[in-house]
Amino acid sequence: MLEKLPHAVGEALSGIRAGAEKAAFHTVAARAPAVLRVTSGAFADGAAIPARFTADGEGLSPPLAVAGLPEETAALVLLVEDPDAPSPHPLVHLIAWNLRPGDRAFAEGDFASPAGEGSRHDLGRNSFLKDGWLPPDPPTGHGPHHYLFQAFALSRPLDLPASPGRGAFLDALDGPIIAKGLLTGIYERA
Repeated sequence: MLEKLPHAVGEALSGIRAGAEKAAFHTVAARAPAVLRVTSGAFADGAAIPARFTADGEGLSPPLAVAGLPEETAALVLLVEDPDAPSPHPLVHLIAWNLRPGDRAFAEGDFASPAGEGSRHDLGRNSFLKDGWLPPDPPTGHGPHHYLFQAFALSRPLDLPASPGRGAFLDALDGPIIAKGLLTGIYERA
């Protein structure tokens, strides 16, 4: 969708970004120890996200793994945000909540996306108001976007209504976080 914006518009907006300091990893989870290891078999930390996981490809959710969960973990949540979006807050690409602590590996396409239904169903609304994976789709000419794949180990499951948005999710997340981890993927349209 954003690939249709003219290159000049993307360039004009290139100085406008939400900011990494507004991501959950640095706000509601600021005090939690960063002991979780979040990895992907598709890209390394700080590397480019392959096009197949973006709006320029199939749009599948990428494979992810989380290691190092503390023994007392009662639930795991994943949040993917784009702090480089030209918006007041990071753009939400995925909210997956109340994942079982035993679920530490998530296969390619595991989360609902434009490419398919996936197999995970406790999903919140992304910034396009859909439950599931929102494939990276930065404006042409806006520069590189850093996608923050954030994992949080919780002391208790979250009590949320179906399909929470970012605000409700962050409010519920504030408190039970016992550990966090981060994987950063980059995607850019020239």
